[in-house]
Amino acid sequence: MQSRNSLPGVASSLAASVLFATLYYYTTLLEPLSGQQIYGWRILLTAPCLAVLLLGFGRWGEVRQILSRLSTEPWLWLALPVSSALVGLQLWLFMWAPINGHGLNVSLGYFLLPLTLVFTGWLVFGEAISRLQRLACVLAAVGVANEVLLAASLSWPVLAVALGYPCYFVLRRRMQTASLGGLWLDLVISLPVAATFALTDGATLQHVIDSLRLQLLIFGLGAFSALALALMIIATRLNLALFGLLSYVEPVLLVVVSLILGESIAPEQWLTYGAIWLAILVLVFEGMNALRRGRG
Repeated sequence: MQSRNSLPGVASSLAASVLFATLYYYTTLLEPLSGQQIYGWRILLTAPCLAVLLLGFGRWGEVRQILSRLSTEPWLWLALPVSSALVGLQLWLFMWAPINGHGLNVSLGYFLLPLTLVFTGWLVFGEAISRLQRLACVLAAVGVANEVLLAASLSWPVLAVALGYPCYFVLRRRMQTASLGGLWLDLVISLPVAATFALTDGATLQHVIDSLRLQLLIFGLGAFSALALALMIIATRLNLALFGLLSYVEPVLLVVVSLILGESIAPEQWLTYGAIWLAILVLVFEGMNALRRGRG
């Protein structure tokens, strides 16, 4: 029964990874917008699109429930902006890094992220790790270690991704806001910053006003982002170990997108990607076995 209940979370995680990889490529279509402007428009359009999803799924009560707690739990007045800042940093970094020469650093951060999530789940929540998940961790650690050795050092974008997301997910669980409504509030709190990034450059804003193509692409950015983030939040209901290991799918897909855009994998990096692909295959094998046991 447990494996059946986790199936929607696994499917949501995989679908979110595909959509995030699509967004990684999508940003190349939004010239002449800068990374900060793309982030700003993303938040400005994602917030209303996510509100539509909340209403459509009948989950607006999640927003009301969190807001009703503000009068009895005043610490939320501080915790909610912190939560918003943590996820806002990640969304900004995802848009900013590829355009500013930090794409590989952010990719390395995403390679490290599942390991830090597995460790966080074990350390903070006492979550158990199966034997196959341990094997997947070992294989992934080999790949990540090779990448760290090649990089020679860990830059701030690497640490921001690898450590920032676990802090965000732990805070949301502690706050009991790990829901679509909680994510929507995170985005709403960051709207003033997003508006500053998107609307203060008069020349670029005029270009957006004059280009129907760019307007449609910006609207698509918001719609894709809302769906991808919604799927990610659904997936966070999995235990952090499984959620973290499934997160390896996203950086692998980002590599595929980079290859499509003309980049290449250096010979010394094949150990990194080969080990991580093997870790993913181990997870697929474990998932198939879990489904068989559930049906049995």
